[in-house]
Amino acid sequence: MKEMLKILLIGLLPILISCVKETKKPNIVFIAIDDLRPDLGCYGNSVVHSPNIDKLASEGVLFENHFVNAPTCGASRQSLLTGMRPKTRAYLRNDITEQVISNKPESAIPETFIHQFKRNGYHTVGIGKISHSADGFIYGYNEKPSGIKELPHSWDELLFDYGKWKTGWNAFFGYVNGENRQSLKKQVKPYEKGIVDDTGYVDGLSTQLAISKLNELKNNSKPFFLGIGFFKPHLPFNSPKKYWDLYDRDSIAISPNPLLPKNVHLNSLHNSEEFNGYKLSDEKVSLVHLASDEYAKKLIHSYYACISYIDYQIGLIVNKINSLGLAENTIIVVWGDHGWHLGDQKVWGKHTLFENALKSALIIKIPKKYNSRSISSIVETVDIYPSLLELCNIDLSHPIDGESFVNLLENDNVTESNVAYSYYKEGISLRTDRYRLTKYYRNELPKIELYDHKNDPLETTNIAMDSPKIVAKLMTLLEKGNNGLYK
Repeated sequence: MKEMLKILLIGLLPILISCVKETKKPNIVFIAIDDLRPDLGCYGNSVVHSPNIDKLASEGVLFENHFVNAPTCGASRQSLLTGMRPKTRAYLRNDITEQVISNKPESAIPETFIHQFKRNGYHTVGIGKISHSADGFIYGYNEKPSGIKELPHSWDELLFDYGKWKTGWNAFFGYVNGENRQSLKKQVKPYEKGIVDDTGYVDGLSTQLAISKLNELKNNSKPFFLGIGFFKPHLPFNSPKKYWDLYDRDSIAISPNPLLPKNVHLNSLHNSEEFNGYKLSDEKVSLVHLASDEYAKKLIHSYYACISYIDYQIGLIVNKINSLGLAENTIIVVWGDHGWHLGDQKVWGKHTLFENALKSALIIKIPKKYNSRSISSIVETVDIYPSLLELCNIDLSHPIDGESFVNLLENDNVTESNVAYSYYKEGISLRTDRYRLTKYYRNELPKIELYDHKNDPLETTNIAMDSPKIVAKLMTLLEKGNNGLYK
């Protein structure tokens, strides 16, 4: 009898192992890219060299109309991590996560969706900039790294290779010679063509760290969440020379909309202060000083080179996932934390409520599902939280603003109910499938801006004064996103 039972168990063992493998929750590799507007081949830019991200999009889901909730790094990432839109003006600051999460004790409500994954049996690893901090720890630009985690309960491991720069923030603003924007008192150019290999800048080191960690995680009994936060193409636009060499500058076009939009107050825009903080810039740009075509092309060239640099790093990571046999059970997400004006509307930077600052890349590859699919419905950054939980069969334990878009993967249903809210500069912006309506809670006029993306996709002319019925209809929707933030 015992022999028969033993034979039966031996025969059932492969089936039991197979069942365990099939029921194991999917791994997540979440790649956050700083200041990445959707200038990629898969989004229709035929000049940018982004073959690895393009391939990922062809094998997964590309969201054509993904919009961030705030056009600045810290606030956008806070919305990503919590699934919540900004509650007060303080939620539009880069240090909001430090203010409301970092020093809080663990509670019943998870601090982030990463924390929620951790509570559900995931081993969580962070490399680079996922929250606002460059390496996940709280300290100032000119300070030594601290041991205080920006997200104290989300990570099992926080890893970073500081390289020759010695701190995360030095590496974030780093140049090939080991110096950085801070150490050189901002007497630096906003771009650099480094005669180095990929590890000559810190994003290459982060890639090697991620690859090494994937080798370890393959043998982990737990599913894993691996977050990788790349710095480029954030200023300064520094990357190895070989990525610059991919481009013929003559083939690079300047912005198709380099002039101020009509019927707006200048306070809706800005004078590119962050960009002008690089004191050795070839030209100073502002709302009254247009960059020359030659300089605009050089800057766009340097931005594109940074995209290609990061694209190659992503290719290395995806290849490692494939070679380790992890692809069949790993969800890969590529997310840009906001867009960037490349001279559009005379602005170089983010920090506006225009399309260029609010629209960003979102690509998700889900094993064995939804290959080569584009979603045209409007989605927000806050929607990523509940969507990833649903894809991994994890219950949402508390109410959030975000709504899962998993149903859109089955049926891309473009309706007026698909809207995105964004907040900045004393304003709220509502994006529907056709219109962008922005209301500013300020004294300067006009306070209302309306752009028709069917007839004016570049947002060149505010038509609010000529379209009172459309404004009135959309204003009801816009005010639903206020929640007492502005009065």
